[in-house]
Amino acid sequence: MEYSFAWHRPLERQQRCVFAVRGISPVIATVIILAVTVAIAVAVIGWITGLFGAATGGTEQLQIMPDSYINSSNVLHLHIVNKGSDVSLYKVEIAGLYTASKGDTNSYYYLSTSGDVKDKTFSSSKQQWNNFITIKAGEDAWLIINKTDAQQKAVPGTSYTVKVYTKNGNVFTATVVAESKKA
Repeated sequence: MEYSFAWHRPLERQQRCVFAVRGISPVIATVIILAVTVAIAVAVIGWITGLFGAATGGTEQLQIMPDSYINSSNVLHLHIVNKGSDVSLYKVEIAGLYTASKGDTNSYYYLSTSGDVKDKTFSSSKQQWNNFITIKAGEDAWLIINKTDAQQKAVPGTSYTVKVYTKNGNVFTATVVAESKKA
């Protein structure tokens, strides 16, 4: 048997040890690293842009239109377009005027998805706000809110900040102008 002088072992044994501890080739290692990097990048971009929102139940995307207003009777007329998933509302707040919410015995609403109700009077069609108000995905709706015990009256021509609160914890904000015409 031939001996190697460096390790004092038979040469065959030394060769067997070298071949027993083999790694992956550098080309395969590079391909694996690139694949993992691309997968992580796609996941991060999808998370940031909300790309995967539809797969996880969608995202709430309400748009409060600029033709929304508060009339001289303190009734809020919100023109809402839902560009996301179904939305359940539980509270609407008009800064400086009032907050109307689910379960408040002095909060009433009317929801119409059948067209423009801008001149609709707040009459017998109103409902006490006992449950969540649901606006379905893709709906173009008018939500009319009245708070019968409001302490403040809207000043005509004044802009008010309106916040719409959803069951999922989102808040949608818009500026609405008080008009001087009768409801």
